[in-house]
Amino acid sequence: MRIAEAYGPNKFALSFELFPPKTPAGDEELDRHLAELMRFEPSFVTCTYGAAGSTRDKTLEVVSRVHVRYGTTVAAHLTCVGSSRDDLRDYLREAQARGVENIVALRGDPPRGEKVFRPAADGLRYANELVALLRAEFPQFGIAVAGYPETHQEAPSPEVDLENLARKVAAGADVVIAQLFYQNADFFRFRDKCAAQKIQVPIVPGVLPITNLAQIRRITDLCGAKLPASLVANLEACGDSTDAQFEVGVDFATRQVQELLDAGVPGLHFYVLNRSAATVRVLGNVRHSARAGC
Repeated sequence: MRIAEAYGPNKFALSFELFPPKTPAGDEELDRHLAELMRFEPSFVTCTYGAAGSTRDKTLEVVSRVHVRYGTTVAAHLTCVGSSRDDLRDYLREAQARGVENIVALRGDPPRGEKVFRPAADGLRYANELVALLRAEFPQFGIAVAGYPETHQEAPSPEVDLENLARKVAAGADVVIAQLFYQNADFFRFRDKCAAQKIQVPIVPGVLPITNLAQIRRITDLCGAKLPASLVANLEACGDSTDAQFEVGVDFATRQVQELLDAGVPGLHFYVLNRSAATVRVLGNVRHSARAGC
């Protein structure tokens, strides 16, 4: 199934994002957590890969395994980092051979230690160029792209960031998946601006339930998302109790997701970090509402 088919009138798309495990033990853990997540019958599952394409083959292994084992639609991430056009074509041919029907098309972050993105020789500079290559040469793939409710860190302004997103959609993207955020007002504002820009594909919120304060601080520092002061205070009040931090995070995510559902979002994309407990709890809390939107 192409990813665009998961959205539309009387449809609600639930999706999960994984990353490739680095060890056999990590593979076993992922299988265990996937079994829990799959109880919620996601519309599709995506998988990232490591810096500079270091785990691309593993990404295809993961999505192929999910597709074969569960019959679930999958999407493999693909970035421009460190790849020539022929490298990208080789990856796409391999993805197609493995039964992958969708690509999450991204520019990708500069390699560690570099502040400026530089394309590889005969590579691509922007995500819209990758979308255009897909549409021209691999039209069978569905395409998701990233959107940034709080503005991409490298964008000179929200307006320029939105123009960049519009170019990706004009090039042929089917769906926009939002970077994680913790203030729904930022997402609603972003959604309204997309509509004003005549971006008419589904705009899907990305959700990462917090389970650990130190971990989420590292993640938000990297991606530029802001944590509400009240949420940070509640997490800090838990001290070193990871169980208490987990409960605060699940409670916050439940309320965040319920508000998004009530606002009529076309789907939810959970960044699960290869774990199931928090996402399962949140979906259990709001499951009736989510299914009512299907």
